[in-house]
Amino acid sequence: MGRSRGGFTSKLHLSADGRCRPLSLIVTPGQQADCTQFLPVLERIRVPRVGPGRPRRKPDSLAADKAYSNRPCRDYLRRRGIRHIIPEKSDSQGARLRKGSRGGRPPAFDQDRYKKRNTVERAINRLKQSRAVATRYDKRGYVFLGTATAAALVIWLRV
Repeated sequence: MGRSRGGFTSKLHLSADGRCRPLSLIVTPGQQADCTQFLPVLERIRVPRVGPGRPRRKPDSLAADKAYSNRPCRDYLRRRGIRHIIPEKSDSQGARLRKGSRGGRPPAFDQDRYKKRNTVERAINRLKQSRAVATRYDKRGYVFLGTATAAALVIWLRV
């Protein structure tokens, strides 16, 4: 639990596949910024293969909101070869334009692919169908993570 404007709260950071199933979950205090949890969420992704072999750890593509629009996140995705669609923040865009030709090109943005970002929102809504996740009466973060993981397992078993 962490302090936020509304009092003591927590955040649930997650990644989801195209069918709105959670792939990785992290619980942080409410005041924790979203972009700080970008790497831990991606590092926890493990998708088992149908046959023998290690689980997949790298998604084919990624769509994220403006909270993850910073250089370290983009550099990490480029280094790992993950295609990504992240809209540019207006203040970053203004700073780039003020630099003129030294500011570089704007990052590529495909609106049709970005429309699929709502799968994460729908995955959160599916998790919150479980009353224990929606109300979050748990006092400890690890207990809430267990509750959210149990709700995610139910989602995976129903699909």
